[in-house]
Amino acid sequence: MQLALVVLGKRSTHFIVEILAAISSCSCHVVELRSSQLAQTTASYLLIDGDWNHIAKLESILDGLQKRLEINIHMLRPESNPVDCKSIPYTLETISLNRSDIIESITRFMLDRDIDIEEISASCYQAPYIQNPVFSTKFILLIPHAVKLLALREEFLDFCDHLNIDAIIEPIKR
Repeated sequence: MQLALVVLGKRSTHFIVEILAAISSCSCHVVELRSSQLAQTTASYLLIDGDWNHIAKLESILDGLQKRLEINIHMLRPESNPVDCKSIPYTLETISLNRSDIIESITRFMLDRDIDIEEISASCYQAPYIQNPVFSTKFILLIPHAVKLLALREEFLDFCDHLNIDAIIEPIKR
């Protein structure tokens, strides 16, 4: 059984240690962990695996940690869905002048074509040599086998040209 956690707290990674200790004390283990500093906040994402009774014990311990450490913990027991083996993993990277609709437009483009988005990361930064903020994104996509890759690539690059986005879409190589 698995348990997905989203943990938000003040800018500090100290609460991670206590959460990891609780996970170990319940005979569970971490499958995946990501943590980022966002302004004055720390956001952590964990996927935990364990027996159902160990997961239940961990949930009750996390409720206590949440109050004691003054953090927010959201828990979800994900259903196990088999991964579609007939998809091809691709990476998509974009860069453009910062506009509020860029990431929403790209996400909508992909989802309208039934392309699964496994991961999104994005950031806005001041580019060297210019005074305008630049927005960059990186997506990990699972493109279904039935999608014609050349047609998708052409359609997406036309879409990007229309929005003045520079983009690279290529298969993930091992």
